[in-house]
Amino acid sequence: MDEIELIKLLTRDLPGNDRVVVAAGDDCAALKGETSEELLLFKTDAIVEGIHFTAETPPEKIGRKALARCLSDIAAMAGSPTAALVTLALRADFDPARVESIYLGLNKLAREFNVAIVGGETTTNPGGILISISLLGRVESSKITLRSTAKLGDAIFVTGELGGSIDGKHLDFEPRLTQARWLADRFPLNSMIDLSDGLATDLKHVLDASKVGADLLSSAIPISRAARDVKARSANGKTPLSAALSDGEDFELLFTIPSKHAVPLNDTWKKQFPDLKLSCIGKTTETLGLRIRDRNSIHPMAIDGYVHFKKP
Repeated sequence: MDEIELIKLLTRDLPGNDRVVVAAGDDCAALKGETSEELLLFKTDAIVEGIHFTAETPPEKIGRKALARCLSDIAAMAGSPTAALVTLALRADFDPARVESIYLGLNKLAREFNVAIVGGETTTNPGGILISISLLGRVESSKITLRSTAKLGDAIFVTGELGGSIDGKHLDFEPRLTQARWLADRFPLNSMIDLSDGLATDLKHVLDASKVGADLLSSAIPISRAARDVKARSANGKTPLSAALSDGEDFELLFTIPSKHAVPLNDTWKKQFPDLKLSCIGKTTETLGLRIRDRNSIHPMAIDGYVHFKKP
């Protein structure tokens, strides 16, 4: 089975309690806070040598990426991070200087976003470096954004440019915490997710959870320079558009809002974040499924993003 089927299998009968507000199935879990106005966010994520980075990756960038992935998920819930635990698995013959540099990158990003590193665990792993982060955050009950609450007729937006992240962005991306909080404070966000597995796959998560479909306009998809690179295209066999739709680890925000707010959002965004692109790429529909429109036709999307445990 693939990753999606495995997750469904493992989460179909999970125990819960009366403090759980959002359980498995979103970017973070959400638990009741000390007051009714605040929720506690809880997230865990892992990066693995050979999958998310290589033996040649600069160690500070490894540590930075480990924490940045979790921060991106807190952003997707419109939250603010607070504290993290780190589990570090290493070969028995690890290089202490390399491991120290991994922590330098992790700690630098933690300080940037006021995240306390409060402990963790170390263990051996014959397969190489594995770093797992457990991150706590907080969000006002009235501001939390979910995957499951997109509405019919919503405008669909993405931040930044997409595709070609393997060219370097997957190590250097900026978690969109500031932008997510700004959006949640000023506009009625109906749903939001961060793009970790590719636009096509992550948008489908929103559509399936919200029980709506979507039509995208191909010319509106913001394609990165790396995805347009001729050499890269010839190496992976992708067109620029298919790279933007399917390449994982962009870690941009995808969100939906009522369509009447689309123009005011665009105008205000340009003033607030002049260096970060914002694109309206389509709308949600009553017809289920994901479709893409070009100049002359509209057709079902046959592209998926990254999935672990792909079937043979």
